[in-house]
Amino acid sequence: MTDETAEPAGHDDARHAEKMAKKKAARDKIMATKTDEKGLIIVHTGKGKGKSSSAFGMIFRHIAHGKPSAVVQFIKGAMWTGERDLIEKHFSDICQFHTMGEGFTWETQDRARDMAAAGAAWEKAKELIRDERNSMVLLDEINIALRYDYLDINEVVAFLKNEKPYMTHVVLTGRNAKDELIEIADLVTEMELIKHPFRSGIKGQPGVEF
Repeated sequence: MTDETAEPAGHDDARHAEKMAKKKAARDKIMATKTDEKGLIIVHTGKGKGKSSSAFGMIFRHIAHGKPSAVVQFIKGAMWTGERDLIEKHFSDICQFHTMGEGFTWETQDRARDMAAAGAAWEKAKELIRDERNSMVLLDEINIALRYDYLDINEVVAFLKNEKPYMTHVVLTGRNAKDELIEIADLVTEMELIKHPFRSGIKGQPGVEF
């Protein structure tokens, strides 16, 4: 026996197609209003993994598009990373890479030294951002330097608001982004920590953490 109340074969597909067509029309209407372009202030923060990884993804997109970019590492400079090695070996002509930090704060244990390194990194960052040839500048782990007051948040905010070229993107990563920075940012993403292998005794591994 057949179920006379059953929907004809393909009915669900047709209903799905109609639903998606309506969604596309609504989406196209919204997208038609998005015509402006500007250099963005982008903040990646939070306790979860992936802040720098996501930022480097955008740097590699810039490289793929042939757009000059630059990276300043405020904390991880003493540590070898795959991104640094790849860029310096193959893309140094289009992406400048400056490792200005000397390691995490608990490794140096020297506040004056850390402040001096952060100050030098910030001076280099300002130089790179002012250079309008750079389409994107990544300030990796600058939020850590700001968190420990190695840099003046008011100076950083004022520079980004008043001196950043209009079409230059600036990406700032690190935990505990300051409220003042979040307020002026165009895009803020907070990485949420759900699980991490470190808590299970697994160390950082090449290709995952660095």
